[in-house]
Amino acid sequence: MLGKIIEILENSVMVQLAIDINQQPNLVNLHVVFENGDEKIVGEIANVDQTKMLVNIVGELKGNSFTPGVSSKPAFKSLVRMIKMEELELFLGKQETSDGYTFFGYSNIYKNYKINVSVNDFFSNHFAILGNSGAGKSFTVSSLIQKLFLSRKDAPIGANIFLFDAYGEYTNAFKDLNKANPNIHYKTYTTNTRFSDTEVIKIPPWLLDVDDLALLLDVTTPNQLPIIEKTLKLVPILAGNSPDVVKHKNDIIARALEDILLSGHEATKIRDQVIAVLTKFNTEELNLESTIAQPGYVRTFKQCMLIDKMGKMQEMELIVEFVKGFIDDNLSLETSKEKQVYYTLADLEQAMDFALISEGILKSDKVFDYANVLSVRLHTLANSESKAYFEYPEYITRAGYIQKLLTDPYTNTKCQIVNFNINYIDDRLAKVITKILSKMLFSMAVENPSRGSMPFHIIIEEAHRYVQKDTDTEILGYNIFDRITKEGRKYGVILGLVTQRPSELSDTAISQCTNFVILRILHPKDLDYIKNMVPNVSHEVIVQLKSLKPGNCVAFGSAFKVPVFMYVDKPNPTPLSNNVDINQIWYHQTLNQTSTSSQVQNIVAPIERVGDTSNPL
Repeated sequence: MLGKIIEILENSVMVQLAIDINQQPNLVNLHVVFENGDEKIVGEIANVDQTKMLVNIVGELKGNSFTPGVSSKPAFKSLVRMIKMEELELFLGKQETSDGYTFFGYSNIYKNYKINVSVNDFFSNHFAILGNSGAGKSFTVSSLIQKLFLSRKDAPIGANIFLFDAYGEYTNAFKDLNKANPNIHYKTYTTNTRFSDTEVIKIPPWLLDVDDLALLLDVTTPNQLPIIEKTLKLVPILAGNSPDVVKHKNDIIARALEDILLSGHEATKIRDQVIAVLTKFNTEELNLESTIAQPGYVRTFKQCMLIDKMGKMQEMELIVEFVKGFIDDNLSLETSKEKQVYYTLADLEQAMDFALISEGILKSDKVFDYANVLSVRLHTLANSESKAYFEYPEYITRAGYIQKLLTDPYTNTKCQIVNFNINYIDDRLAKVITKILSKMLFSMAVENPSRGSMPFHIIIEEAHRYVQKDTDTEILGYNIFDRITKEGRKYGVILGLVTQRPSELSDTAISQCTNFVILRILHPKDLDYIKNMVPNVSHEVIVQLKSLKPGNCVAFGSAFKVPVFMYVDKPNPTPLSNNVDINQIWYHQTLNQTSTSSQVQNIVAPIERVGDTSNPL
């Protein structure tokens, strides 16, 4: 017997010790049982001094089961004793990694005690892995995934894990899983367009919808969305092989010209705007050199726009009638739209230009200001190095595209882990690509008639850079990561957030996480955020987060019946996340005769050896 109860608080019990504490090991965080007949209440020792100990109640033992939470308080007459091993297993789990479980790590409190976690309880729920830089997040993620695939004889061959790798460090940890189990396959994509040994991420432009393009073009107001909608209606027509392509072009140009000609502006402004439109948008039938025939003479369109001394365009009526001849009220974007058309960013750019003139961009300076910026951004993208990420070689459906992401191109076998190395692009584009691909996976899962039969796990490293409190909700009406965390579980889309700055994450996204693995956290703002946003985290846990050693963590949530202090052993092999060894480089590295310029050239040249694993400066 450890002692007797002298005080019962809200969720704590004060015990007067009946043992010599100096002869005992450290009791803090060990578990005790308050036993009163058949009633067994479990508590965790929070504080100890020479004469007393404070115990927080964590649950209750009933028969061969453990119920977490506080349902009753112990009686003062209760026997206070240390927990037995068979009782401990009821909430920390058994020592063998049986079917339905995966090995996580070892208890910090009970030496060499293995923490095995239910696969369903952890991986069927959104989760967050939080910790400061250097606390061991990358090692923890690598170790957990390695154990998931290797800790049991049977491997999760049906897994579909998509990892967005912010620093290109995980390939080293996962590339050899196939050697340990030939049924496991790992695949990586890179954003380094200068490295030929790894496939570059490429997203087919025709799979981008209005919301995707809004993100890609950095839309700032909902007023810009109709331009994108019109663009997506036009691009299959203008880029396709339909015989109506020229008719549609002529119709759009003619309607824009009619609006200008009948605008009532002075003749010189009308002439200048008409010339501007026909200089950029024209067809063989409708252009500045198109001939307009009248009895006895033939003149070009441009010649008919001459302005007399009175400042009038004498042939205005003739030009209007000519233009109206190209307007076809029987054409419809809805009925003529070709459903399966391959097109490029250049085709999108052309379609947007036609969308802009069809929306009357020249008639309003206000419309021009918010609409033309989209054209400029699309033109910039279509003519930049970033266009490589949207240059897909052949037509493919969304289902086919996702299937291809999950297929090893060399063996034509299923890949369980797909790594997107987004290290070589700026944060804005990386965020957009992450959102587009995540939304694509979510949409496919939602449309799957057999709900949840093909689960997708989306793990985002440095999540505070991508899963943010941004303006998506104001512009689009939703944030895809918020939607996934709120709705994804029922469709089998699970989000894993790995971050060093939880306070910068979307409140909605992290509030929907059910399981947490928290390593050392030091920043007061992040500690307060965890305390306020993460459910069931006590003050004692928050205090201990500041002093955890690298690789040590507190895990709690639906997969853990009580908060578990554990250390996750070092992955083998490790990710490429080690800090630079300044001492070795400054004082012990042997310098040869290589010139400084040659050294710099060796550094900046893209070097990626096995599966896109290097880290650029």
